[in-house]
Amino acid sequence: MSVDYIKCLSQLKKGEQIKENEIKIICDKVKEILREEPNLVHLEAPVTVCGDIHGQFEDLLELFQIGGNAPITNYLFLGDYVDRGYNSIETILYFMLLKILYPDRITLLRGNHECQQITMQYGFYDECRRKYNSINVWRYCCDVFNNLPLAAIIEEKIFCVHGGLSPNLENLDELKKLERFKEIEHEGIISDILWSDPEVDMEGYRISPRGAGFLFGGDAVEKFVEANKLDCVVRAHQLVMEGYKMMFDNKLITVWSAPNYCYRCGNVASIMEVDEDLEKDFKVFEATTNEEKQVPIIKDLPEYFL
Repeated sequence: MSVDYIKCLSQLKKGEQIKENEIKIICDKVKEILREEPNLVHLEAPVTVCGDIHGQFEDLLELFQIGGNAPITNYLFLGDYVDRGYNSIETILYFMLLKILYPDRITLLRGNHECQQITMQYGFYDECRRKYNSINVWRYCCDVFNNLPLAAIIEEKIFCVHGGLSPNLENLDELKKLERFKEIEHEGIISDILWSDPEVDMEGYRISPRGAGFLFGGDAVEKFVEANKLDCVVRAHQLVMEGYKMMFDNKLITVWSAPNYCYRCGNVASIMEVDEDLEKDFKVFEATTNEEKQVPIIKDLPEYFL
């Protein structure tokens, strides 16, 4: 059986459901592509960097309207494609199809939500079971998650990752040695870089209140940037009401791309365009308006967990 990937993209935009057997083929194909990519993907500028999406499919389509459709625009997404939003299946399938069609024009990194345990708690598992009366689609997608790269570097100067830094990661070469083709473990460098957050008015590292990863201070960022001859670190992972946030003398940048997060937070979102000279330009956008959008059931969490 063959799959018409262009047709599938069109179906998703129209709100039509992709068949389960087609999803299996799509997942198998994208795994082949992802397994050929290194843990640390090297990218050339210009590139547009995007943060969390969290199943807000209509807002993802708006993002592409603002930033330009692939393959015209070269994209780097920093993870957290699923959970919390109502259309996680459509979102992750859309990303997979783009990766199959334009593998060199879209880079997908792993976020802390791209794992079995988290998706069972925060919506994706239940969405798959509800829409397909089966957990097969969830299993296929989790297999894909285990193949996603861990980080990217733009022109050897801008280090991009979902969460942040790890006290056990001093040199970028150490990323290349990690075994990524598995579930995210509770501890270790992979867990740290997917879960950690910056914190002002502190030095070094301390255990994160999230229950995984660390909080890290400006001195840790400065040391990491200098040791690896970087300009800055770019990450996502934390809700930013203004869409993006610069910290520690602009050496750490948070990009957030899910507007009106969970359909209730009222925030704007952003994408970060990096040109050939590594100059950064942020495009800020609001949520799409759709009165028929259904609001998912989500758990109340402390602000730091958003």
